[in-house]
Amino acid sequence: MSPSRPPPEPVQVVKQRRDSALRALVAGVPYIQFLGIVFERRGDELTAVLPHDEKLIGNPALPAIHGGVTAAFLETTAIIELSWSLMWEEMEAGRIDATTLDPLHLPKLPKTIDFTVDYLRSGLPRDAYARARVNRSGRRYASVHVEAWQDNRARLFAQATGHFLMPARDG
Repeated sequence: MSPSRPPPEPVQVVKQRRDSALRALVAGVPYIQFLGIVFERRGDELTAVLPHDEKLIGNPALPAIHGGVTAAFLETTAIIELSWSLMWEEMEAGRIDATTLDPLHLPKLPKTIDFTVDYLRSGLPRDAYARARVNRSGRRYASVHVEAWQDNRARLFAQATGHFLMPARDG
């Protein structure tokens, strides 16, 4: 006779726990709120959304999103993706209780070693989207590539590559 396993949690409970953890992670970085960046989650994949706001325009003559805002959007996307991938592993393994996470009790964020942005075209005065891909993530170092687009994902307006110092893991 096989040992009985507890029944799996309902999908909605798992989804709510993951969404709560992501909200806590994002709420822990005040600059994300200042820029207005939101993160949409589909499974373990994140898409960052930078909603259009006049305060983000750097050159009103074009008009175009400020280059510093573009770089911050890309770097924020990379850091949140790295942190989320670490949190995801910890949540799925049962080592993080997502229901107790808040901005004061979050894992430490990765620190930027270097970050190179390629400005491919002007960011237009409209919503922007970005996705990060973790190329390598070890105990101490991670490499991430980020792409940003507006109306058409195949037509990027910026991309970046960053290297990060990973926070020490407990255990």
